[in-house]
Amino acid sequence: MNRRDSLLAALVATIWGFNFVVIDWGMHDVPPLLFVAIRFVVVVFPAILFLRRPAAPWRTVAAVGVFMSLGQFGFLYVSMDAGLPPGLAALVLQAQVIFTVLIAAGVLREIPTPAQVAGVVLGSVGLAVVAVGRGGHVTAAALALCLLAALSWGIGNTVARASGVKGGLSLTVWSALVVPIPLVALSVALDGPGVVGHAVASFSWQAGLSTLYTAVLASLVGYGVFNTLLGRNPSSSVVPWVLLAPVVAMASAWLLLDQQPNSAEIVGGVLLILGVLVAMRPSGGRALRADVGDGGHRVAELGEPVALVLADEPDAPGQRVRP
Repeated sequence: MNRRDSLLAALVATIWGFNFVVIDWGMHDVPPLLFVAIRFVVVVFPAILFLRRPAAPWRTVAAVGVFMSLGQFGFLYVSMDAGLPPGLAALVLQAQVIFTVLIAAGVLREIPTPAQVAGVVLGSVGLAVVAVGRGGHVTAAALALCLLAALSWGIGNTVARASGVKGGLSLTVWSALVVPIPLVALSVALDGPGVVGHAVASFSWQAGLSTLYTAVLASLVGYGVFNTLLGRNPSSSVVPWVLLAPVVAMASAWLLLDQQPNSAEIVGGVLLILGVLVAMRPSGGRALRADVGDGGHRVAELGEPVALVLADEPDAPGQRVRP
């Protein structure tokens, strides 16, 4: 990968990592589920007017949206609202790699390589260290909600892999159609009509800037650039750059929010990231289908990473190589 593409990959990882701090900054006084719904309204409109619908059944597009967007970000935002710091949220969300390998093995009968098994074990140990040594302000419920976000993403990865959907950025946008209405309804049911109405009426400029950042920069620009890089470089050269995102998230939360990670979070995070790197290690073998970006396809070598990464995020179906 040339220097320009390396800089672009680093920029995308930085955008995605800082995204977690932006979410935390903008979500004050806005119920988390409502905040997710508003974000995906901006993801959908006006982009959907310029992107052709993916060549896939509606049920498949909807399933991708339910798990990769609605489930992932619904649980993520609620976990952060429950007290999970942005840096730790970015780190724990990497568990989606572990979940994807396990779900693909069980559902799609895609037997993991020895490297993937070793990566899952190492990453699981890292998560256990983080869970046991989390700071006192982080509840077990907040951590569990973020793990559910990672699990939802892993299921979405498997759905997309099984369906063979193509579509790139269009899959991100069209699948997001299923997000706003259910989350607004859930927010009204859980938070109350009065709270939701007040949040909409008093939507602050901080919340607006946060929404624009997460929807436009993190989702549309981030995925667009990342998919372009995957289109002209080997995934093994591009995907590892995304592991900068948790580092950026933790560093920016430390500098801007004074949220210093404890030793257990640092050690566990290092183990988790090492596990992801091990699981992503290419190995020789027969070729298999692997999705790139938000739904495009390419031929990957057996043993290539089944999945990465944030989304935050992400954000939608495709920042990773799907199983």
